[in-house]
Amino acid sequence: MPRKVAVFGSAFNPPTLGHKSVVDRLSHFDEVLLVPSIAHAWGKSLPDFGLRCEWVEAFVKDLGLANVRLSRIEEEIYSENEAVTTHALLEKLSNDCPDTEFTFVLGPDNVLSFGKFYKAKEILRRWSILACPETVNVRSTQIRETVLSGGDISSMTTPSVVDMIQKR
Repeated sequence: MPRKVAVFGSAFNPPTLGHKSVVDRLSHFDEVLLVPSIAHAWGKSLPDFGLRCEWVEAFVKDLGLANVRLSRIEEEIYSENEAVTTHALLEKLSNDCPDTEFTFVLGPDNVLSFGKFYKAKEILRRWSILACPETVNVRSTQIRETVLSGGDISSMTTPSVVDMIQKR
C-alpha cells in the first residue's frame, strides 16, 4: 500500500490558527508536508523564505503532531525570478518518491481560483486534490495588520510563532 502524503502549500506569512485548523483535519495521512512558497505564483511580495521556514518550523513544533513537517522542496525547484508552480512541486515530489500517493491540499484562498493554476487539468488528472477550508477564520493578513498597529496576536497563531514575531 503506498504512503499517503498531504502537501499543504501556502505563503505561511505567517502561519496562523487558520492553517492549524486545516492541518488538524489531515491526521489520516501518513505525512503532512507544509510547503512555504519560495516565490508567489501570482507575484505577491513575500518576506524572506528562510524566515517563513523558521516560522513554519516553530509552528510545527507547537502543533506537536508526529506526521507534520516543514518541506523546503521549493528551494530545489526554484529558478531566479520564476514562481514554483503546484504542477512543478507535485512533479518533483512524485519523481523523488514514485511509490507515494500525493494529495494537494487547497486552502480557502485557492479553492475558487484553482482553474487559473498552471496545468490545472493535468494536476486534477494525475494527483488528488483536497479542498480543506479553514474552520478558524484567522488570516495571515490579520496578523500582519495587528502587529503593525501594536495589537496582540496571541489568539491568532501558536505561542512560538507569536514569540518570534514579537522579537522581530
